[in-house]
Amino acid sequence: MKTKDFYFDLPQELIAQHPIEKRDASRLMVIDRDGGNICHRNFYNIVEYLKPGDTLVLNNTRVMPARLYGKNKAREGTVEILLLRRTGKDEWEIMVKPGKKAKPGDILVFEDILQGEITSVKEDGLRIIKFDYEGVFENILDQLGHMPLPPYIKETLADKERYQTVYSNEVGSAAAPTAGLHFTKELLEKIRAMGVNVTYITLHVGIGTFRPVKVDDATKHKMHSEYYSIDDSTAKVLNDTKDNGGRIIAVGTTSVRTLETVAKKGLPIEACSGWTDIFIYPPYDFRLVEGMITNFHLPESTLLMLVSAFAQKDLILGAYRQAVEEKYRFFSFGDSMIII
Repeated sequence: MKTKDFYFDLPQELIAQHPIEKRDASRLMVIDRDGGNICHRNFYNIVEYLKPGDTLVLNNTRVMPARLYGKNKAREGTVEILLLRRTGKDEWEIMVKPGKKAKPGDILVFEDILQGEITSVKEDGLRIIKFDYEGVFENILDQLGHMPLPPYIKETLADKERYQTVYSNEVGSAAAPTAGLHFTKELLEKIRAMGVNVTYITLHVGIGTFRPVKVDDATKHKMHSEYYSIDDSTAKVLNDTKDNGGRIIAVGTTSVRTLETVAKKGLPIEACSGWTDIFIYPPYDFRLVEGMITNFHLPESTLLMLVSAFAQKDLILGAYRQAVEEKYRFFSFGDSMIII
């Protein structure tokens, strides 16, 4: 499987730089993965494609203000870090810019209330930093940290909550599960009132969201591990849905990856947590997910490969060409599709 097989031409002006005013007013492309039919709606029409007894699975992770700007005591210039995941008490795995100037033993200072020592450099170029501070780390992070918007978003986000889902609860992500950004609390209540189950998993989005596929043979790409969790109540809802003939519809690729990770352990689903580096690409036998709500992704990305595994690659790439022709908005603050 060649990475270049997942390329499409995307005009820069179609990359959404800000969220639209009403979350559920974004456009919605509807793809029938069996018949291959495509139609164009708005996201609030999503209710027409859900049935009583279905289960909607959402990722309730919450984005940390994970980007910090500071100085390196040992070297000139500023430094930028992105917190990826906690690896120990006051220790974090981080991305650093400029990376080559952040060496073991260097002390990074963030204003006067937080500093950290680079303790090691990993094979993949990520660093481990050990912080030193007084008080509560989360409070300091709220004070100093910036929302880690993707690099293709150049405009400032006025309201930080617009890069959070309305149901975000478990703090720990370095990026938002963006397919969920289209839901409002009112729309979710309407869905529940239809007899559709709404349940939650947690997957803390990490470096995999930012890391491009750099190898020609996509199957050689190594995914970064991310923490996931499914509790007893969600496991029961998933099992009951399968037993009663309902469909499990995942909101976002993070929910898909979590569900398929736990499905590999066997059915029925049991409550569990851990780390997953699952990489889903064509062909793939989906064990749990029967419908998917997702945004439009980067060319040659692992996310586009996952979506292409769920439906036929030619169907998805054809849908993306239509999206470009119809001037859909792409990526994090962009429009949505449902594949069902």
